[in-house]
Amino acid sequence: MSKWKEWFQGPQDITEAEAVEDYAVGRVPSRYRWPIPAIILVLLGNSTAMFFFSFGAEMSYTIGWPTMLIPLLYFFIGSTIIGACTMKIASKEGLSMSLLTRGLGFGYMGSAVTSLIYAVNYIFYFIFEGTIVTHAIAHYAGIEINSVGGIAIFATLGAITIWFVWKGMSSMQFLQTWGVPIFLILFIIGLYQLGTNYDIVGTASWMPKDDITATTMWTALNLANGQLVFQGLLATDYGRFAKPTITYKGTATIMIGMLIPMFVVIFLGAMLAYTLLPNLQENAYALAADPGFVFPFVMGILGVVFAIITQIRINVMNLYSGSLALSNTMDSMFNYRPGRQWWMLAVWLFGVVFYAVNVLQYMGTFLAITGILTNTWVFIILTDYYICRKVLKLAPNDFVEYRQEYLHSWNPAGIISLSVAVVIGALGVFKVYPIYYASFLSMLAGPVLHVIISSMTKGKYYFSKFPEDVETSWPHAGNQKNGQNKSAIELGISKSRRI
Repeated sequence: MSKWKEWFQGPQDITEAEAVEDYAVGRVPSRYRWPIPAIILVLLGNSTAMFFFSFGAEMSYTIGWPTMLIPLLYFFIGSTIIGACTMKIASKEGLSMSLLTRGLGFGYMGSAVTSLIYAVNYIFYFIFEGTIVTHAIAHYAGIEINSVGGIAIFATLGAITIWFVWKGMSSMQFLQTWGVPIFLILFIIGLYQLGTNYDIVGTASWMPKDDITATTMWTALNLANGQLVFQGLLATDYGRFAKPTITYKGTATIMIGMLIPMFVVIFLGAMLAYTLLPNLQENAYALAADPGFVFPFVMGILGVVFAIITQIRINVMNLYSGSLALSNTMDSMFNYRPGRQWWMLAVWLFGVVFYAVNVLQYMGTFLAITGILTNTWVFIILTDYYICRKVLKLAPNDFVEYRQEYLHSWNPAGIISLSVAVVIGALGVFKVYPIYYASFLSMLAGPVLHVIISSMTKGKYYFSKFPEDVETSWPHAGNQKNGQNKSAIELGISKSRRI
């Protein structure tokens, strides 16, 4: 029994300071590593987010069943591969994606830019999830959603969430451990009430709102593409705590463990929407896709409780990952380290302000822009690691440096390629070409440009000086330590091993 328990819990011999800070701006030591089942357990809070009920409804509205399986299969396979790769790098190095970015083609100031982009994603999702549960409470209590009372509900729920995640992974594990059975019990009650009071609509009746065309298919693929990279990134924020020796099979297992229940929620979101549509009058499609309306409508007060529990479980993750990204941004730009937990307060404050001005009305444009930025950034990082380092031998492939004193402020390869790719994507946002192509074109153009520029500069922007405390078999290391400035290509690189 004790062995079984060890699989699902993290290290117990850590200080409170370690638990709170969770190595937001440093390398996770080998003694602070988590078993695979424990990491999956934490990630289940993301798998059961209310967002995915809405996602399933919107996907089915767009192209219906069974066509929706095409973009969902792309989402599942792509996210598994990307997450497995980013998690393997992060766990080996013990670094967050924001810190890895410093050495993987961007420089430490360049990583501050990408970290800020990353943080904005989490601020948005914090608002989105908080809005769902605020709507649930407001609808049930008869409070105007955009009133002072509605803002107060959002702010109070956010403050409760901060309390749950103050001590990082340790407190999140406690919440997710007890949250999973409560979620399942309430959801089973909800399905029972749905089946008792309504006629369940099966997949054969999940018809799209409009005819299926090339445009609607690309729109659905674009919806999937916006989540494909982001889910891999989110999992990596927690997967960096896996053992340094974890294999790709192990990191893929973590991704699949998170994605399978997520896809169950996606399909149930479509089923709920089509089951309730015949029972709604005005604005039926929008209401049937809004979990903040759906669950109180089906379950009454239990639906409100269900929405609150689900929202807290996912928003602890949004606060946590947002705090990691902001920690790196401020550390890189200003060498300012007040502590990871204080950046959670910043995410909460931004969330309250933007909720008050109803930023979700721009959700479509926002998701398009962040999809372009985030997808391009991650594909550049993966290209740097697997092509520039492992194939072209432009830098060591046995370690990634993240300390500012050994890095250039800016690596032009990453920054220029990201900037050009974002301009290409922006043309789609401004309707020069259809917006649903934008993220695809950007995430292809960015990596190609990165390889070209890295090759042209012969990898000389990876280090400002080579770290003296790192042992490596990379031949270029000795020359950089001795002050010589020969390129990696000129010297040739043998396969190296980190000691």
